[in-house]
Amino acid sequence: MEQMRGWETMVEALAEQLTASYVFPQVGAAMAEAVRRKWLAGGYRHVESAVGLAEQLTDDLRNISRDLHVKVFYSEELIAHDDGEQLPYWQGAEAVNFGFAKVERLTGNVGYLKLDAFLPPERAGETLGGALAFLAHTEAMILDLRENRGGEPGMVQLLCSYFLAAQPVLLNTIYARETDTTRQFWSLPVLPGRRYLDKPVYILTSRMTFSAAEEFSYNLQHLQRATLVGEVTRGGANPGKVFRLQDHFRVFIPTQRSINPITQSNWEGTGVTPDVQLPAAEALAWAHREAVQAIVAKVEADPEHYPYGRFRNEVRELKATLN
Repeated sequence: MEQMRGWETMVEALAEQLTASYVFPQVGAAMAEAVRRKWLAGGYRHVESAVGLAEQLTDDLRNISRDLHVKVFYSEELIAHDDGEQLPYWQGAEAVNFGFAKVERLTGNVGYLKLDAFLPPERAGETLGGALAFLAHTEAMILDLRENRGGEPGMVQLLCSYFLAAQPVLLNTIYARETDTTRQFWSLPVLPGRRYLDKPVYILTSRMTFSAAEEFSYNLQHLQRATLVGEVTRGGANPGKVFRLQDHFRVFIPTQRSINPITQSNWEGTGVTPDVQLPAAEALAWAHREAVQAIVAKVEADPEHYPYGRFRNEVRELKATLN
């Protein structure tokens, strides 16, 4: 009985927070009304655990909002009252190299960067610079975001800037309900490293690609700076923050929305559609082959620009595999 009373208090706190904070007020109110009605109707009585309640609430909220960012969390540890500002998801990220899973020169001098998270630039920016420095002399680059579930818009801004000229370009605008203001994200005129310009860029996507990874893909696609290859992404464009509900429950609520300057829209609920749609498992092979074909043609058209014998032999061997 005591547990049910505690859960009832938490559900009411959830409803109040959704009403006050969700980026679209009408949707927030609809979610709040739905969970209140279901609680009063006994719709959560069958739930046997706190974890199960958090999962059921998440499912119910997503069914109404169609927003995959919305999530209720249960923690066995006590949640401090000042824990609501943000999830410290980046703490200890050095252990996964700040999301930089792989950096490689593929045959044909094609660069490959597998990035699994967009962590804050003040923490991950140095690693990004090192990765791009390693790939600076490649003829084309493949950015693998197939397992990237998102992160920070500031890191999206930084990475986009490496593929654009120094003249600032408006990448994205984020509207915040709480302050009724917008914040613009422009490409950066000054970078700590060398820009990657006038060379093909391919971005690999999957059904798992989400949030900030979708923004990066969407930005460069609509700026016609990259070719997207793979599957339609998951579809989450509304940033937000975590709110404490109770000693052991908290919720992530989208409080903002993205507005692309070109489309005046975003990818919420629809995902980002690749230029070349095919199964995610086949995306890398397709992008590498496409890049190699262009490189072979480039070398044959201007062999004197590529005098290094080892590279010319590599290109010759690759050409044989393309036929």
